[in-house]
Amino acid sequence: MADRQPGQGQRTTRPSDGSGTFLQRLHAHAPNSSQLIGILTLVISGGILLLLTGLTLTATVMGLIFFTPLILLTSPIWVPVATVLFVAIAGFLSMCGFGVAVLAGLSWMYKYFRGWHPPGSDRVDYARSRIADTASHVKDYAREYGEYLQSKVKDAAPGA
Repeated sequence: MADRQPGQGQRTTRPSDGSGTFLQRLHAHAPNSSQLIGILTLVISGGILLLLTGLTLTATVMGLIFFTPLILLTSPIWVPVATVLFVAIAGFLSMCGFGVAVLAGLSWMYKYFRGWHPPGSDRVDYARSRIADTASHVKDYAREYGEYLQSKVKDAAPGA
């Protein structure tokens, strides 16, 4: 057996400065097996979804073609029924919503008048004090203006 010296029989790799052949550069950028499986999965699932979309669209168009005469002939029945159902359901849901809002308001007022300080009670107290202050100022202004008018009336008609 001949002794091998380092460097004999081994390939030397060239630096990748873009001077390699086209196949070497293509091989350097080739995806690995996990990337290849991911791409295949993406292509297959995309194809299946595209096929299902086409089938759904076709079934919808065919259903409209076949059932349009039936829908048109029975529309004098379906339009009033749909209108009544819509109004009834909308009324029921709005009454439920109003009921929940009233219960929430009554619960808040109960807590407020019991002195439990529900959220927002500080703003209500502030607004109440502002309204009371404004009413007091308006009352004082009205009293002063009334006295002013009485003095003007006495000046205009001293014997009255």
